[in-house]
Amino acid sequence: MSSTPTNAWTTPSLVALDIDGTLMHPNGHISREVRQAIDLARAAGHHLVLATGRSLAGLMPVAARLGLTDGYAVASNGALAIRLDPDAPDGHRYLRARLFDPDPVIRRAKQLAPEVCVAVEEPGWGWRVSGLFDPDALHGEHESTSVADLSAAHAVRVVLSGSGIRRHLDALRTTGMTVTPAGPDWLDVTGVGVSKATALEFLRTKLGVPEEATVAVGDGADDVEALIWAARGVAMGHASATVRSAADEVTGTITENGAATVLASLLPTPDHSAGRTL
Repeated sequence: MSSTPTNAWTTPSLVALDIDGTLMHPNGHISREVRQAIDLARAAGHHLVLATGRSLAGLMPVAARLGLTDGYAVASNGALAIRLDPDAPDGHRYLRARLFDPDPVIRRAKQLAPEVCVAVEEPGWGWRVSGLFDPDALHGEHESTSVADLSAAHAVRVVLSGSGIRRHLDALRTTGMTVTPAGPDWLDVTGVGVSKATALEFLRTKLGVPEEATVAVGDGADDVEALIWAARGVAMGHASATVRSAADEVTGTITENGAATVLASLLPTPDHSAGRTL
């Protein structure tokens, strides 16, 4: 079903918003309707939290485009929680980083798919990579290095890219890491129990927002936990059946500005009786 305006959500809420496929089209376009809805929801006092699988280097330019220069955000599928701060040198301050030892999952991936390319995120800068990656897929700078070096240091997020790597999803999950598919040839890896939901719960507690005043909007596999976590989980209309089934409701597609519809439903309904002569 679609989101509809309701006064039940005018209490200041924590509103988690995925970026790609939710706010932003594949070509990078963010509609005027979505940008206006974000401005109005912020003005109404809601805590708008970008919650993305993007690296920090990919998150920050989008936050700036949306005018979100203060507040909070979640990057790297929940491995990073930050405070946006225009006075900080890089425009943000780290609140929490969930590091893990990537060696077991990288070794297992190379055993299962020897040609797999590996990338390890360097927060705020870019990626150290074992092979060629599309710059539009991995935001920020890239530096080539050996798989052995990539395995040697703790990381917030690892990407495994290779033909058909998704078929090894279950085998890689036996390492205990959180492994999330993002297409047939792409897997994101974060630490044990790390997800957008865990980072959002950390921020909810920090902000003192009641559990019942939480909203999440998303369209991807990495949004499922957040949709379940939120008191009101909203899937985009173009999301897969799996994602839609995890949500409490379904809004319009990205071309229908479904995220703007959800944000509009958080605004106070005008009192048309004001000034009426009885």
